[in-house]
Amino acid sequence: MQTHTHGRPLAPSAIINRVFHFSRLKAALSRTECDSDATEIMMSVLLDYEHDYHYHDHDNSSNHSDYDDKDFADFHTVCDKQEVRSFAGVFLPVVYTLALILGLAGNSLVILIYLSHKRLRTLTDVFILNLAFADLLLLLTLPFWAADAVNGWEIGTAACKITSALYTTNFSCSMLLLACISIDRYRALARGSATANAPARSNARRQRIIMCLMVWGLAIVLGLPDMVFYTVKKQHSSGRNACRAVYPHSMARAAKATLEILEVSLSFLLPFLVMMFCYCRVGILLGQAATAGVRGGRRWRAFRVLIAVVGVFLLTQLPYNVVKLVRALDVIYILVTECEVSKNLDRANQITESLALTHCCLNPVLYVFIGSSFKMHVLKLVKRCGQTGRGYRHGNEQPTVEISLKSGTQTHTHSSSENEDTSTFTI
Repeated sequence: MQTHTHGRPLAPSAIINRVFHFSRLKAALSRTECDSDATEIMMSVLLDYEHDYHYHDHDNSSNHSDYDDKDFADFHTVCDKQEVRSFAGVFLPVVYTLALILGLAGNSLVILIYLSHKRLRTLTDVFILNLAFADLLLLLTLPFWAADAVNGWEIGTAACKITSALYTTNFSCSMLLLACISIDRYRALARGSATANAPARSNARRQRIIMCLMVWGLAIVLGLPDMVFYTVKKQHSSGRNACRAVYPHSMARAAKATLEILEVSLSFLLPFLVMMFCYCRVGILLGQAATAGVRGGRRWRAFRVLIAVVGVFLLTQLPYNVVKLVRALDVIYILVTECEVSKNLDRANQITESLALTHCCLNPVLYVFIGSSFKMHVLKLVKRCGQTGRGYRHGNEQPTVEISLKSGTQTHTHSSSENEDTSTFTI
């Protein structure tokens, strides 16, 4: 026979302790001459029972990543998450609205420039364009989650599954594309301009298509569990519908823990390790460029770009993935047994996930707008739309500053955007 607390099986040690305490209570009550002892033991047993019963149930209106270990059966919940729902109803819509406005503006501009002016000359250009599409699709899911936080999920199960899968797919794809960009930047900088003509143009185009399909394919695989398990479930305490993952009892703990760890590994740990290796190597090559006459100012600007890319990635993604890892460990080892701790964990998940989403707004700045050639394309677009009036002067265009390193020989070149080298790292 299996004892449950809120639909979760109790650990064997908890069952043994409970049986032991109740046996002590029975023995104490049989001793009428020791009323005070019996009362003290009874209070101890009741407190222990309450401590075991106050396990969190994640019954709240927090972000997309909330999980539920119960099936559709209604279980009574002692831990009321009304405070968490109230916090989410105010915090999430504000953050999501800001992220949506800034992210739509930046990523839409990137797509517009690439499709209308800038050619996809390099593999990095292809990755950046895909990154803008992934961030844009991710941002378009935020209004649904904001509405869910305020009023609950009212647009059906199909929309719940599709929106959840789009969220996870595009979030994972964005992180994987960042790793691919770092690899291509290191490869281009290390090999130099000789690699520009190495593969035939048809082969290069085929390689780009294959790599992009591999990245999107892996991201779609990570989003499939959301398509399967997410559904609309009515919450007992609030009476509102919520879009959340519901797992059958037979696989709840294993599935939740596996998916959390898999997402942390592929969406954070793998991209972070790849970025650290590639950009550390790029930094070493830039340091060696001092002997080839590359001025310290240009090298320092390149270093600042690398530090900003890695620093922003860690600042936005590390807290969220630490919380996800804690949630996975809680599923495996049942670490959280207090209601207040559960509430704090839910709030931490909401805040850190919102912080992680800000990376979609920063990607255009980190990977595109820093390059002077892209600034020139933006100015051309603004001039065409007539928004700059007479303040725009064609003669003020600044050439792209690039550094190309190959086989121990370092040179720096000045070129316009029309003559961009396919294997140079643009500062």
